[in-house]
Amino acid sequence: MLQVFVNPNYDFIGKRRWAYLLSVIFILIGVGSMVSKGGLRNGIDFSGGTLIQVRFEQAPPVDAIRRALDAIKMGESVIQEFGDPREFIFRVPLVDQPPEAVTKRIQEALAGGGAGLGKAEIRRVEFVGPQVGKDLQSQAFYAVLWSMGGMLVYIALRFDLKGGMASVVAIIHDVLVCLGAMSLTGREMSLPVLAALLTIIGYSVNDTIVAYDRMRENRGKGQRRGESFAVQINTAINQTLSRTILTALTVFFSTAVLYVFGGKVLEDLAFVLTIGVITGTYSTVYIAGALIVDWTQWVEGRLRGKKITAKA
Repeated sequence: MLQVFVNPNYDFIGKRRWAYLLSVIFILIGVGSMVSKGGLRNGIDFSGGTLIQVRFEQAPPVDAIRRALDAIKMGESVIQEFGDPREFIFRVPLVDQPPEAVTKRIQEALAGGGAGLGKAEIRRVEFVGPQVGKDLQSQAFYAVLWSMGGMLVYIALRFDLKGGMASVVAIIHDVLVCLGAMSLTGREMSLPVLAALLTIIGYSVNDTIVAYDRMRENRGKGQRRGESFAVQINTAINQTLSRTILTALTVFFSTAVLYVFGGKVLEDLAFVLTIGVITGTYSTVYIAGALIVDWTQWVEGRLRGKKITAKA
């Protein structure tokens, strides 16, 4: 296997306080953005309503489109350019009308919307009812919850409870960073984004398991006797560093190409995957192992304190 780093000996665990600080800063910025905006903007999959993709012959002014839609009084519609300046996505909130009627009214409004609009071609119509949107929200929440629970049980059985808990915390870290990046860039939560988040959960824990497994192998071979736990986990991270970076670069290049050339439909999914690959690699190297080290040191410190108290 290609070695990006030959016999690396970086002190990742020793720099864990700085890593914690950096993670907290990024998470607070992201959470602050979500709070200030009232949460993530839900896509049509979760909020319900009608999505209509329209292509004009010439790029129209957005204010003219807004005036045309306001004239039919269908609520606060979201108008978003869809890649091409001539192409737009309209997100119309739930109204007491079938999607066919909503589409017809919008098409008529655009046709009579005044100068600058021109001929409008309806290219796609999607409708999600209110109950379906709520069901998808709850299913998305349980999907993420059950995936993290499954990871916790698997790692706890394969390694130990500390490793499982640290991995789950690292996963939560990665998800929060991705959601914060979405909020900061004004992206919306949708089913493709949910799929990307679940993919990141699996990707993030995969590299962490590899590092845990290497540490266990080292212990089994008797190569690390007399070394502290912090040194053992730091050695395991260094030994698997080439694999971690090569895997991350492979996925990163794929998601970056998908982001650039995949079109607007796949842009949000590719964006979340790209951010997730970066933060997942970071959490594998700096967060997951460091949490186990701090937990172990805390437990050992309490045990030593109890022994000293008992002797006194």
